Amino acid sequence: MNFLALFSSMAAGKDETSASTGEVETVKAEAEVVKTAEANGTGETVKAEVVEAVEANGTGAAESSPVIEPRVTSFKEESNFVSDLKESERKALQELKCRIEEAILKNEFSEHENEKSDGKDGETKETEAEKPADEKEAEKELKVVETVTEIDVKDGDVVVKNEETEVAVTEELSDKKAVEEQGPKAEESVAVETVTVSSETLEVSASGAKNASEATAVESESVTGEHETVEVTVETFEAETEKFRATDVYLWGVPLLHTKGDERTDVILLKFLRARDFKVQEAFEMLKNTVLWRKSFKTDSILEEDFGNDLDGVAYMNGYDKEGHPVCYNVYGVFQDKELYQKTFGTEEKRQRFLRWRVQLLEKGIEQLSFSPGGVNSMVQITDLKNSPGPGKKELRQATKQALDLLQDNYPEFVARKIFINVPWWYLALSTMISPFITQRTKSKFVIARASRVTETLFKYISPEYVPVQYGGLNRENDQEFSGADGGVTELIIKAGTKQIIDIPATEVGTSLVWDLTVVGWEVSYKEEFIPSAEGCYTVIIQKEKKMAAQEEAVRNSFKIGEVGKVVLTIDNLSSRKKKLIYRSKVKRHL
Repeated sequence: MNFLALFSSMAAGKDETSASTGEVETVKAEAEVVKTAEANGTGETVKAEVVEAVEANGTGAAESSPVIEPRVTSFKEESNFVSDLKESERKALQELKCRIEEAILKNEFSEHENEKSDGKDGETKETEAEKPADEKEAEKELKVVETVTEIDVKDGDVVVKNEETEVAVTEELSDKKAVEEQGPKAEESVAVETVTVSSETLEVSASGAKNASEATAVESESVTGEHETVEVTVETFEAETEKFRATDVYLWGVPLLHTKGDERTDVILLKFLRARDFKVQEAFEMLKNTVLWRKSFKTDSILEEDFGNDLDGVAYMNGYDKEGHPVCYNVYGVFQDKELYQKTFGTEEKRQRFLRWRVQLLEKGIEQLSFSPGGVNSMVQITDLKNSPGPGKKELRQATKQALDLLQDNYPEFVARKIFINVPWWYLALSTMISPFITQRTKSKFVIARASRVTETLFKYISPEYVPVQYGGLNRENDQEFSGADGGVTELIIKAGTKQIIDIPATEVGTSLVWDLTVVGWEVSYKEEFIPSAEGCYTVIIQKEKKMAAQEEAVRNSFKIGEVGKVVLTIDNLSSRKKKLIYRSKVKRHL
C-alpha cells in the first residue's frame, strides 16, 4: 500500500484512504478531514502501530473513544542481501537488471529520446491507419543471395570472391515514400526480386573499404547480376558507442547498470520492486519516470539552492533512532502564524518554492543513507499534529497534495517508520475507520501517540539524547555543552512514593560540572545542592525544591567547583505511578 496516499488521507484530508501499488483495494473516506500533515517524501509502503486509545481530556469530559486495535508487531525492514530474497524476488531483480541494461543501450533514460519515441509511436500508428488495405496485406516471397566471401589482399587491393546460394525469405513491402521520410539513419526495408548473381570476382580498393567501415552507415553498393541490379542499404549498429554514451545513469549517486559492480545497485532496485510488489515492468516504469523527473526538476543540483531559514522550524533533520535511521521532524503547527503562512503558500510561485524546499530537505536526509545491503537505507518521519491548520487552509492542502503526488512517485521505500505525535481525537477516529482496509505490513510502520504519551513513545524508538527538549528529550539546538562524543545517558526507574538521589562527584577544583536531567511525565519534586567534602562547610543550594509539571522540558544546570565535594540531585516521586528518570553529566574544563 502506498504510504503517501494513505498518509494524505489520514492526516491531510485526501479522499483516498488506500492507494496501493501492487494491491487493488481503494477505500474512500466519506468526510474530508483536516489537512494537517506534510509531504514527507517517501512514496512507499507503510504501516501503523496504535500506542494508546483515546483518553479523557484535561477538563474531565471524555472525548469520543473509538475502539483501537491491539498492538501489532512493529515493522521490520526486509533484507537487501540477494541471498536472503525469495526465489521469485531474485528472479524479479534479475529481470529488472536486464530490462535496465536494455533501456540504457536504447538510451531510454534520455528525455530527448523519450519524447522522440513517443512521437514516433504516434506517427507510426497514423501511417498504418492511412495505408490501403491491399498494401497492408501485401507480402512477397523473396530470394536473397547468401554469399561466402574469401578475401585476398594483393598490392593494396582487396579481392573478393563470392560463392552464392539462394535463401527464401518473406519480407513485408514498405512504402517508398515512408522510407524516404525516415531519413538516412532509419533502417530501410528494401524490395528485392528473385535474382541469380553469377560467380564473379569484385575488386574493391583497400582505402574504400576502410572508409566504409568508419562510416555510420555503409554506402549503397550496386551489384550487377544476370538479370538486374539489386540495391541494398545496411545500417551499422554502433552498440558499443551507444552503450558507452548512455551508461552514466545514476540515482542518488548509485549506478543503475549492474555490470558496474556496485553492491548499492541492488538496494536501489529493490526499493522500486517492493514499491510495485515485485512487478518488474511496473517497477521499471517507476524507476524510469523517476530518472526523467529528476532531470526535468533538476533534483541533482537542488542541494545547492538557498531557500533561506524561514522554514527551518517547519521540518528539519535531527539525530538518529536506535537503529541508526536519520530522523526528520515535521511541525506544521507553525503555519498558524498568518505571516509565515502567506509567505509560504500565498501564490503558486511560493507553493512551488515550498515544494522545492521540501524535496531539498528529503535529499539532505538521503545523503545520510549508505545504500549498502547491510546498511541504513531509510529514514524515520515524525509528524507533530499539535495546532495543525484546519480545513480552511486551502493553499496548504494544495501544496501538500502536490508534494504527496510527487514524492510518492519518486521516493519509494524511504521511510522505515512513521510516528504521529500529539494526535487529535479525530485522527484516531479516522485511523480506526480505515484500519480494516490496511494490510498488517502497513500498520506496522505507523506509530500513533497522543500528547500524554509523546515522550514515552519517542523514547521507545529514539535515545533521549537525540529527542528534542520540546518533546521531553535532552537534545538542544546548536548545543555547545554536550555532543555524541560525551557518551550516552543514564536511565533509572523511580518507584511510586519513593525518592531518588543522584550524586555527581566534584573533585577537580577550578572546573565546572554540567548536567541534564528529565523525568518522563515529571509531576515530581526536584532540587539541586552542592555538599562540600570538608567538615564544617556549608551546603550550597543550587536549585530550591520545585514541583515539576508534566510538560516541563529537561533541566540543564552547571556549578563551578571551588572546593572538593559533590552535587546532589534529589527527585521525590509523590505520585502513585513509577517514573523514568534520565540524566547525564560532564566535567567542563576552562581554558
